[in-house]
Amino acid sequence: MIPRYARPAMTALWEPQARFRIWFEIEAHACDAMAAIGIIPQASAEAIWAKAGDVTFDVARIDEIERVTHHDVIAFLTHLAEFIGPDARFVHQGMTSSDVLDTCLAVQLTRAADLLITDVDALLAALKRRAYEHRLTPTIGRSHGIHAEPVTFGLKLAQAHAEFANGWWPLARRWRPAPSPARSAPSRTSTRGWRSTSPRRWVWCPSPCRRR
Repeated sequence: MIPRYARPAMTALWEPQARFRIWFEIEAHACDAMAAIGIIPQASAEAIWAKAGDVTFDVARIDEIERVTHHDVIAFLTHLAEFIGPDARFVHQGMTSSDVLDTCLAVQLTRAADLLITDVDALLAALKRRAYEHRLTPTIGRSHGIHAEPVTFGLKLAQAHAEFANGWWPLARRWRPAPSPARSAPSRTSTRGWRSTSPRRWVWCPSPCRRR
């Protein structure tokens, strides 16, 4: 992202450290699920969280390993094993790189959309408040770059509110929380329509939602 235009909260979502944190959570939750059905020891699943749940991943170290492995996920798993130890043999079991990468991207996009929705909500509230405040404030109307009939500044703000509301609707409807049961996205399939800000579970949301 271009630092001049990017906000810290949005930039943080796409930093390597945040990406590796999501990768870890995906792997750790997968281990929890495997432990629950007896594929791996429960103690190992708990140890994975205990030993790496709060660590700060060394991005430079992962890049160093990747220069040898030529594989980003293998480099991350190798670095993760340096924290976890022998129990790391259960991490990524039965998974593919796409399970991690695609799920991570879906989580990042969802969190980014949540930021956008929150900010547009605040903007809409400000535009509405100021539109009422200036509903009788006269201003020059414009038509093709020249002075037109006078209007009110509140009207211009109301028009801006309508435009932002028109953009907010499909975004908010598309990413709204759904009450339906949790389901797991199959390996190597599209995650279109899955909505959750946590890698732990995906909730089905009908898509795309259209205005009526």
